[in-house]
Amino acid sequence: MPREARATDRRYDFHMKVAFIGTGRMGAGMARNLAAAGHEVTAYNRTREKAEGLGAAVAASPAEAVAGCEAAFTMLADDHAVEEVVFGAKGIAGVLPKGAVHISSSTISTALARRLAEQHADRGEGYLSAPVFGRPEAAEAGKLLVVAGGAAEIIDRFRPLFDAIGRQTFVAGPEPWQANAVKVCGNFMIASMIESFGEAYGTLRKASIDPHLFLEVMSALFGSPVYANYGRIIADEKFEPAGFALKLGLKDMRLVLETAFECTSAMPFASVLRDRLVDAVGHGQGERDWSSVALWGR
Repeated sequence: MPREARATDRRYDFHMKVAFIGTGRMGAGMARNLAAAGHEVTAYNRTREKAEGLGAAVAASPAEAVAGCEAAFTMLADDHAVEEVVFGAKGIAGVLPKGAVHISSSTISTALARRLAEQHADRGEGYLSAPVFGRPEAAEAGKLLVVAGGAAEIIDRFRPLFDAIGRQTFVAGPEPWQANAVKVCGNFMIASMIESFGEAYGTLRKASIDPHLFLEVMSALFGSPVYANYGRIIADEKFEPAGFALKLGLKDMRLVLETAFECTSAMPFASVLRDRLVDAVGHGQGERDWSSVALWGR
């Protein structure tokens, strides 16, 4: 099928057997798009109901989900959840079929990414990091940005899967953990934008200026859907349901600071953002969208 046709028709003239573990708000859309592209998907989620209705078979455990697969995606909340699915009882480590590759799309620490690469290699299994940028609506629309890290030949092998879930794939480098460094630094940039909007809107409201007017100006200035989306959420103060929970944003600021420490690189504003998020969690905002940090001081 010509490459240009893929933007409108996501079905390919071949398919892969794919396990998808973690079908929450992000993972559900990703798994659904993989199935819609013609891939044979088996899904697993701790809450079984969330794995149903995706056009995929439903497995009773991670180990069962990866039986016969060529690629096993994980899209989970944090390091602990990934470790449990990979190394825990009925986990996927050691039971992936020969030639199969674990593709982690979770936002995890660079340290865990290195451990996953080492542990899978020790078992003769493949591993890629492929975290994504985008909110649940982008996942549903297949418009995520994919950042892949790992051996070039493995990334090329699975590009059809990345094409099915995203609008563009970037290669961070030959080491999987490099993709995770891109992801946590990217989330730091988004958090910085959220903080900027919150502070600017606070001043503008006191100046009797409609934040929506300011949002129009900034959207024209920056021309970014990320600015437009988050600017609207903050202006409207529509923080529920959360597209990305604030407690996960706090986790990501911790991860970016850990990465900076590993690289002996100073990120002083990331420390400020972490403290803002800690304060918001302390005020009961952990389950609200992370853009609700903009309510700080009100």
